[in-house]
Amino acid sequence: MFELSEEQNDFKTSLRTFVDKEIVPVAREMEAAGEYPAEIIDKLKEMGLFGLTIPEEHDGLGIDPVSFGIVFEELARGWMGIAGVLGSHTMAAKMIAEHGTDEQKSKHLSALASGKRRTALALTEPDAGTDLQGIKTTAKKIGEKYVINGAKMWITNARHADPLPVLVKTDTSTTPAHKGMSILLVSADTPGFEITKDIPKLGYKGPESCEIVFDNCEVSADALLGGVEGRGMQQVLSALQWGRVNIAGRSVGIAQRALEESVAYAQERESFGQPISQFQAIQLRVGRMATRVQAARQLMYWSAQSLLKGRADGETGMAKVFCSEVALESAIEAMSIHGGYGYSKEYEIERLYRDAPLMSIGEGTNDILNTVIAKSIFSGRTAI
Repeated sequence: MFELSEEQNDFKTSLRTFVDKEIVPVAREMEAAGEYPAEIIDKLKEMGLFGLTIPEEHDGLGIDPVSFGIVFEELARGWMGIAGVLGSHTMAAKMIAEHGTDEQKSKHLSALASGKRRTALALTEPDAGTDLQGIKTTAKKIGEKYVINGAKMWITNARHADPLPVLVKTDTSTTPAHKGMSILLVSADTPGFEITKDIPKLGYKGPESCEIVFDNCEVSADALLGGVEGRGMQQVLSALQWGRVNIAGRSVGIAQRALEESVAYAQERESFGQPISQFQAIQLRVGRMATRVQAARQLMYWSAQSLLKGRADGETGMAKVFCSEVALESAIEAMSIHGGYGYSKEYEIERLYRDAPLMSIGEGTNDILNTVIAKSIFSGRTAI
């Protein structure tokens, strides 16, 4: 069993206290109203959480990967949308911290760590999601500038991102395609950069998910992440490993909340003269749910710890796949335990039920990640 250190346990306890006090009491009402969680975000800034993946020398927390997963677990237990505000920000910040030039780090990281400025990650396009090598957004270098043309979609935090790292093709003729892909850091006020709409969603309310268009959008050559073309795919994949721990953590948080709500309801709700927790059918559901939630949590912690060795696409893929499956199963089980009340917006379960499916899609679909896991095992990078 993976045991948290005393420091990690204290960190988890403090986060849980914050979530129970500041998020749980308001999440249902704010989510139903479509209200942007600005006040909660301000509190996250005060806690320094926008600097999770930014080194201390740039005013960040430089947090260890297990504690990183804990943040997303606890926030998602309160409201998955809040965890989403930090998700793409921490991935993009990690990418700049690891791959940016000294000038890029000095320019961006301190402000991103404080939350004074925020960031996101523009990868997905209308015709390219899992297949990132199929993107069509291009950046043609003309003199000391790049001219970007194309479109992105499903970009969380797009309206608040400054800069926005954008995956582009700086060379459309090279083979394989990833050798011609780069990341450009686009400032929010750049002419030709337009957010065209917020995409309506089943769940994941709170943070915006946007469509973006680049129409002859000019950025200076020093906006190229790392200063060298052709390294964009490697830069993105290094960040996505942390992103999969983020999704695994969110999934555990959803599943944990589903379990907590189910246990409380089963002990309060009476039928045929006794609490429904006394019925074997309910016990079977709760027992299975609790076992799988704890297994998911352990797998998430193990995969996060694996990041310390460097490349961990197999391990983080396993955690993301399994934890996301447990999140959805737990939401469905919770709805069954709650009966008709689980379908009501007056209870938490219907929100968990709407939020959980996204976990199997974000940061790589579960189907494609199963192939990533298998390749990592066949290559010997992951040993089970």
